[in-house]
Amino acid sequence: MFRTKRSGLVRRLWRSRAPVEGDGETDRGTHGSGGCCMGKTTKVAKSNAGSEAELKALTHSILKKIKEKQLEVLLQAVESKGGVRSPCLLLPSKVDAKVGQQSYSLPMLLYKVFRWPDLRHSSELKRLSCCESYGKINPELVCCNPHHMSRLCELESPPPPYSRYPMDYLKPPDSPDSGPSSSDTGGTTYSAPVGLSDSLALQESGDRAHWCVVAYWEEKTRVGRLYSVQEPSLDIFYDLPQGNGFCLGQLCSDNKSQLVQMVRAKIGYGIQLTREPDGVWVYNRSSYPIFIKSATLDNPDSRTLVVHKVFPGFSIKAFDYDKAGSLQRPNDHEFTQQPRTGFTVQISFVKGWGQCYTRQFISSCPCWLEVIFNTR
Repeated sequence: MFRTKRSGLVRRLWRSRAPVEGDGETDRGTHGSGGCCMGKTTKVAKSNAGSEAELKALTHSILKKIKEKQLEVLLQAVESKGGVRSPCLLLPSKVDAKVGQQSYSLPMLLYKVFRWPDLRHSSELKRLSCCESYGKINPELVCCNPHHMSRLCELESPPPPYSRYPMDYLKPPDSPDSGPSSSDTGGTTYSAPVGLSDSLALQESGDRAHWCVVAYWEEKTRVGRLYSVQEPSLDIFYDLPQGNGFCLGQLCSDNKSQLVQMVRAKIGYGIQLTREPDGVWVYNRSSYPIFIKSATLDNPDSRTLVVHKVFPGFSIKAFDYDKAGSLQRPNDHEFTQQPRTGFTVQISFVKGWGQCYTRQFISSCPCWLEVIFNTR
């Protein structure tokens, strides 16, 4: 029987759909417990999304109406899991599709089929800044590329205390070359003095265009130089098919720890760090959770800081400039002790730290980042 190129693309796309609970494979990007994503996603059985046959027939019917070049764009994005930069897939936003008793817009259906089977409402999504539809309200054509979207980490209810720290955790170091404070002594937690020293040097050399600098650490040792960020968006990754940014895989590390090497290999597509009008967002592009600690993620009246768990495919506003400004109170010990380079955010790949873990301090985590913001 003669088969067209279009039908071949449709079949390949259907085979690349996101796994649903009961398929024998679990999507790490949609399920899990704890952290800021806790309670925001729900495990979905096949029957809740309509029968497999109904969903397949509907998806095939919709895909066959899409142009071949657009199908190729969608297939490239889906098969590479967002690792390859794919253009926008602009389709009518007003087309609705019905699965079982539920009606979905065309973009929502494609997002459910190819990324998040448990997706319930568009309010759970955040469009990435690289997308043509970013910032547009109710356009006639909207981007339906599933990998131009992310799931939102909501912080309406407090996450469990993966880690809580006293508000004086950013005490300045005694010397520029001092290392992390020892997790064995129970002393003050670490504020990466070497990284801060280098970032001061950046400012003093006249480089005022950067909005942040990034330091990569393996346990208590910083690897490589600080990465100064001028562009609005930065990919930080270990292995990315079309990587352009801060490649951790190219850094020379002498760490022979098996745990460090294992975690390093799991960084994969890593994260995307983006400066947007409302703050700085972190998008987890990897296949494993990341853990984030930031002063602007917590209640301003709190005397402790919480480490937030972010699952694959989720985004979180890791730094809020307005909140940071309001936190600079004259009597607030943490912020009066801040170096003039501004505020920091700490991000650990794969492994968390704090009360629920054997690692009490981030300097015990195998692979982690410190993002130092230039608020001037």
